[in-house]
Amino acid sequence: MSDTTDPLDQLPDAVAAAAFRRLVRHLRHRHDAQNIDLMGLSGFCRNCLADWIRDAGYDGDKAQARALIHGMPMEEWKARYQTEATPEQLAKMETSLALNRG
Repeated sequence: MSDTTDPLDQLPDAVAAAAFRRLVRHLRHRHDAQNIDLMGLSGFCRNCLADWIRDAGYDGDKAQARALIHGMPMEEWKARYQTEATPEQLAKMETSLALNRG
């Protein structure tokens, strides 16, 4: 949802795109920042970014969008970097996601 009074909407697209690319590259570098932890803290993760670029008009399918954000196919990223989520991480994620709906 866009709010035309939000100064963020006045940000030039090139600036916003550069910041987005920097964020994605930062997340590609920080493999230690697990998606489950990102979800628990902020209510979004790399997979959400992939969904959001599709919502914004990216022509690729879900797998292509995730590979774009992760810097490799999702299954490869999971095999290399994803750890098993703990019950605590899952609970924190659920609490955080509830805030997204509120």
